[in-house]
Amino acid sequence: MGFTGTGKIWMNGSLVDWADAKIHIASHVVHYGSGVFEGARCYDTERGPACFRLDAHMRRLVDSAKIYRMKYALSQEQLEDAVLDTIRANQYRACYIRPLIYRGYDTLGVNPMPCPVEATIMLWEWGAYLGEESITNGVDVCVSSWSRSAPNTFPALAKSTANYANAGLIKMEAVVNGYSEAIALGPDGTISEGSGQNLFIVRENTLYTPAVASSILPGITRHSIITIARDLGFTVIEQAIPREMLYIADELFFVGTAVEVTPIRSVDKVEIGLGTRGPVTEAIQRTFFDIVNGRVSDEKGWLRPVYTDEAAKDLSKRTTVKTAN
Repeated sequence: MGFTGTGKIWMNGSLVDWADAKIHIASHVVHYGSGVFEGARCYDTERGPACFRLDAHMRRLVDSAKIYRMKYALSQEQLEDAVLDTIRANQYRACYIRPLIYRGYDTLGVNPMPCPVEATIMLWEWGAYLGEESITNGVDVCVSSWSRSAPNTFPALAKSTANYANAGLIKMEAVVNGYSEAIALGPDGTISEGSGQNLFIVRENTLYTPAVASSILPGITRHSIITIARDLGFTVIEQAIPREMLYIADELFFVGTAVEVTPIRSVDKVEIGLGTRGPVTEAIQRTFFDIVNGRVSDEKGWLRPVYTDEAAKDLSKRTTVKTAN
């Protein structure tokens, strides 16, 4: 994920140049992690650029802010409009979307309440999170020695910047030991999630995924995959899952905005199934990508067009001309 350092970033209602999108070093979020954020995607569909489940992502952003007592001046709907405005200003056809609500610059005590609540929206082009080949070939992961937080310590339902210090430890441990990712256990020793992904286990054509009470962030993609799997006729069970289920699974896969639907071929060097993407994963993956790329009817209303039909056609022409030059 390399930034180009160009384009526009939305900050508190204004579009500013990338280089000018700055906050003060004394901002509360820098010292105490007092921020909440989202990760969403805009896909270049066959009908033009469209955001996948933007309303659900922005609802979770507002919910996360509420949990941390950060009331922002704009409503959820206004923040959704701001995302679309920012995509249009950057003329992206596909991009990753990163809204952030945070405590800014005023005082530096643990109490964040005197500090102003501010917001920003960043965009960048981002392909497959774990590499293009991971979507078909799968990835090798380990079980992390770091656990997810216990209930009533950090709110797992909030997508907080502070929570991701734990995610960083999980990810770094995996990388330095030669794995693409890691799976964290919850405080009770049952399976929780990846560093930034939800997890599904396939066993005898039934899907299992950790319940909300298992210290997971209830992912928007997770909910989408549960819906897709049930539409395809699979049984999906949300429950506490013991660690050893990982090793005897027929198939395993991660889901999330960044990782999309990525198969797991081994855990702790134990091969999962045949060590390749399994048929259930492939069926769900195919359906997911058909939906987000606009190849099938958007029956559930998950895609939010960035432009009107005419504007999308105009953008396509301008993009084609720019590419040709």
